[in-house]
Amino acid sequence: MHRIVVVGGGAGGLELVTRLGDKYGRGKDVQITLVDRSMSHIWKPLLHEVAAGVMDTATHQLSYVAQANWHHFEFAAGEMIGLDRAAKTIRLAALPAAADEGEGDLLPERTLPYDTLVLAIGSTTNFFGVKGAQENTIALDTVEQAERFRRRLMAACVRAQNAAQTPVVPVVAKAAAVTPPAEVGSPGAATGALLNTPSTASNAISAEDRRKVNLVIVGAGATGVELSAELRNTAEVLRSYGLKLDPRKDVRITIIESSPRILKALPERVSSAVAGLLGKLDVDILCGDSVAEVRPNEVTTTAGKVLPADITVWSAGITAPAVLGTLGLAVNRLNQIEVQPTLQSVTDPDIFAFGDCASCAWPDHGFVPPRAQAAHQQASFLVKAIDARLKGQSLPTFTYRDFGSLVSLGKFSAVGNLMGGLIGGSMFIEGLFARVMYTSLYRMHVAALHGVWRMMLDTVANRLRRSTVPRVKLH
Repeated sequence: MHRIVVVGGGAGGLELVTRLGDKYGRGKDVQITLVDRSMSHIWKPLLHEVAAGVMDTATHQLSYVAQANWHHFEFAAGEMIGLDRAAKTIRLAALPAAADEGEGDLLPERTLPYDTLVLAIGSTTNFFGVKGAQENTIALDTVEQAERFRRRLMAACVRAQNAAQTPVVPVVAKAAAVTPPAEVGSPGAATGALLNTPSTASNAISAEDRRKVNLVIVGAGATGVELSAELRNTAEVLRSYGLKLDPRKDVRITIIESSPRILKALPERVSSAVAGLLGKLDVDILCGDSVAEVRPNEVTTTAGKVLPADITVWSAGITAPAVLGTLGLAVNRLNQIEVQPTLQSVTDPDIFAFGDCASCAWPDHGFVPPRAQAAHQQASFLVKAIDARLKGQSLPTFTYRDFGSLVSLGKFSAVGNLMGGLIGGSMFIEGLFARVMYTSLYRMHVAALHGVWRMMLDTVANRLRRSTVPRVKLH
């Protein structure tokens, strides 16, 4: 029996084991096993919607155990912590029990044998060594992190509303210690309220800032930009549910980007269009400046600006998980596994890697970008490659096709560019058509996991469910 082990149940990994299970799972010659430290799957590009509270994870998560049963593969819960290439085994960490599941581990540390190993463990946030970033920001790599942000957001809104309803008692200070405030309406008043200088900044939060919710997003890639728009939508929805805060004036959203423009990986026309739309949503964009330090209630930039921050989200870059650098496989500076055009590791032909955790050359362009469409294409390719491997045939080579990029601004709009042979190059799109195309990306993922008919039923069910639940998750 040929044992295929796929580590990582993200978009690409889950699509791969689903298709392999459908193809080989009913027979006795091939055994397919999925390994993941979580018990359920959610499409990672949706995590910003979970964080903003506009998506309930309970309705979109997929149980790995259920998917394994439906599609004839096995699921092993655990985190990969080691690899023995000589013995062809991977080592899984013990699976700890939750607080209400009794003492000890649910599963002990154990090994799992393989004949073909596929690594698809995705990426994690890169904090670039910035002081206080890892301790004082929230990344959006997992459902748990997205839910933590949502709870922090709701708590910050409640505190700000309470502060707005509480009279401020003026504090009398010594004359020598007081700096005359800028007059109301003067340029200094507006600038000082948003960007304190280091000489006036302190760890104390002003009475005005206590009446506001200050949200800072570090990184203006797709995640940061899409989150900012969803947060503006959330603020407006919360107002309709009784929150006594002005969704535009009292919920302040700032994006910090070190590059000269947002969405630097996308065409400049897309970047400019999105920047214009965010400006209409009163989202402040600070480009050409990077973060020097993050404290619990403020962010300091290298230019010396200090921004008050009730919550700081870090979406400035990615790196592959640290474990990949300990396996004895060739990796690049981001810990991504270096692979051949066949997606086999350059170190070991029995090991494949794809998605965000792999460094795959893209001729004339550099490397395949870490996007969901790339993982989808690579998963489809690996079904054919593994079939050729099982038959003893030479493996095909992977060719990435860029079909463009789409950025969703929630209910407000969507912007992107489409690429491909049918349109003869690149086409800029925005508005309703772009929103439909963006939504279709997720629906294609659902179809890959469940088939077209179940995807259509799921779409109808979600539409009906949304008509009977709050537009924002409030608890």
